[in-house]
Amino acid sequence: MVKAVAEIGTQDAIPILITATEDRHPDVQILAVDGLVNIYLPGYFQTGVSAIWSNFARSVKSRFVEVSDQVIDPYVQVRPEVIDAIGALVTRGMSNDAQANAARAIGILRGKQATPQLLEGLKNRDGSVIYESLNALTKIGDPETAPKIAYLLNDPDRKIQIAAIEASGMLRNQEASGNLEALLNRNRNRDVQRAALGAIAMIAAPSSRPTFLQYFNDRDEGLRAGAAEGLGRLGNRDDVPMIREKFDGETKRTPRLSMAFALVKLGDNSTEALSPLTLLVNETNKSAFRNVATAFLTELARDGDVRTSLFRFLESGTRDEKIALCQVMARSGQSDSVPYLERLSQDRDVEVGKEALRALQVVRGRR
Repeated sequence: MVKAVAEIGTQDAIPILITATEDRHPDVQILAVDGLVNIYLPGYFQTGVSAIWSNFARSVKSRFVEVSDQVIDPYVQVRPEVIDAIGALVTRGMSNDAQANAARAIGILRGKQATPQLLEGLKNRDGSVIYESLNALTKIGDPETAPKIAYLLNDPDRKIQIAAIEASGMLRNQEASGNLEALLNRNRNRDVQRAALGAIAMIAAPSSRPTFLQYFNDRDEGLRAGAAEGLGRLGNRDDVPMIREKFDGETKRTPRLSMAFALVKLGDNSTEALSPLTLLVNETNKSAFRNVATAFLTELARDGDVRTSLFRFLESGTRDEKIALCQVMARSGQSDSVPYLERLSQDRDVEVGKEALRALQVVRGRR
């Protein structure tokens, strides 16, 4: 019955699904949570546990190995009782899977009011619950939670440790800078080093400049990339000649995109064919680097001059470029984006038009 109700996906199903979260069977709790998320993120139920159960080759546990970047749009309002019901399962779910699933759902719904439950989830003995709680706190994005996750920076579980490092950067935890520097310099695991330098680059404290300069010419392409991003965010335009020289000679895609980001961050918003900004936009055509390029463009588009340059690509870009830039404007666009999105909402390509309409809703809701 719960599965049938969950598949309905309407507001009318909310009371029944909330009641189902209180069931003593963990499978019912999982189905109820996925059904509640599906109301606010249509299609989620078909990709959640119900889909996994239909494929016996996969276990429910495998779901929590995959990183989920799904979140609802900012204009979507989730009823408080929904967050309360799901949040309760983070600590009181009838299995570790039910608790981890609830934590993931809270992140997708950006349920800030369930932050206390997520912080409790970090103390769970099960790695999946800790990992999903960390990711949820990162999506919610409340800087006040950052100091409360610092103890996980040295967690023995590598996946949790890296998630905690990345969360510290995303939440701009200045207090973690010393610990991150120590991890970068003393830990021999390359993935940990890259995550640590990436987090330091997100925080971009002026005191980290020597670190960025040290790793800017490192043999490891991931470390070169992190150093470039940090230099870009520091905003010292005297670094432009050095970064441009390195950008022109860089052969690896990852650090080259980071150097392009840094150059745009430092004022180069040219739209010429070989410009750094054009490179970032062009990379949205390639599935391998689309998410990286879109994330960089999202940050860069918070600057009005960069946004103005991007409007040109909204009008003349490829299908993939237009879709990616609509997503960028949904996250960083302001009222100046509206005329371009309105025109693009009439695009002959249905997917482009749909993404433009979604971006319009978000931007108008922000005004």
